[in-house]
Amino acid sequence: MMTFAVGEKVVYPNQGVGTIENISTRYFEQRPERFYLLRLSQSSMTVMVPASNAESVGLRKLSKTADVAKVLGYISGPCVEPLVDWKIRFKINSDKMSSGSLLQVAEVFKQLACLQSDKPLSFREKKMLDRARTMLILEVSLARNISELEAISLLQKSLSKAGYAFPEAA
Repeated sequence: MMTFAVGEKVVYPNQGVGTIENISTRYFEQRPERFYLLRLSQSSMTVMVPASNAESVGLRKLSKTADVAKVLGYISGPCVEPLVDWKIRFKINSDKMSSGSLLQVAEVFKQLACLQSDKPLSFREKKMLDRARTMLILEVSLARNISELEAISLLQKSLSKAGYAFPEAA
């Protein structure tokens, strides 16, 4: 079981990076349960995650520099042909966003950025692209210990190697 410390930055799937503000114990039916209290960077919302469920919900430590390098390499590579049926594509991309994996978030980001260069995205896919973009920027900046502007620049350079423009925030 993965454990976290107060003050540690963690990734909460589909929500992005948060900071562990507190670790507390509550009792349910006379049994103690430890909880992590996270404050999400993007929304300042707080979330309580039972320590016993942390792994199953995909709570994880920030990516390492080597993982960020893999993600940047993936983004600079060729685009994958997207599925034509947007409903199936949306479901697959939703699952990837929920996985908590930075590489899977990058896959969603890249696919939707490539698709957007060909045709307008649906409202839901635009929102997903924006969330993937935000999650990538934040985690890359924290993992590399650089500003968000420097992270955007790294991601822009990678995507331009693949021949695509970096999408603006929605």
